[in-house]
Amino acid sequence: MERQEIIMSFTVPPSAEDLAAIAREALEALPEELSSFCEDLTLAVEELADEALEDELDLDTPFDLPALYRKGSQIAPGVQSKVANDDDVLILFRRALLDLWCESGEDINILIRQVMIEELAGNFDFSDAEITEMTRRHFQGLF
Repeated sequence: MERQEIIMSFTVPPSAEDLAAIAREALEALPEELSSFCEDLTLAVEELADEALEDELDLDTPFDLPALYRKGSQIAPGVQSKVANDDDVLILFRRALLDLWCESGEDINILIRQVMIEELAGNFDFSDAEITEMTRRHFQGLF
């Protein structure tokens, strides 16, 4: 009897548009305590943090930054813009997220939602314990 091998079919990694769609869905399902802060939040997906941002945040590598929340009036953390642009933005960095996805083996939808919750909650002054509890409650029914 001849031995047969199963050949797996692999697809391409999620595009920026795919990640934006996942993030929009996650935004609609944020924990209640975060959703009130995010009514006018703009989502953006970029490939990777640029060199200027890497230097500004003192990152070892741009892969260390899967997401970044910026208040609309900020041009850098703690620096207020003199131009009236009040759109708060959550930037997701595609390559860093894909790297995390490969390392964790986690469902990409859950991973993106987790990253979004942690980034937003951290910027809205929730404590680490509150973020852990919020995340635990939020993901409790998903597994």
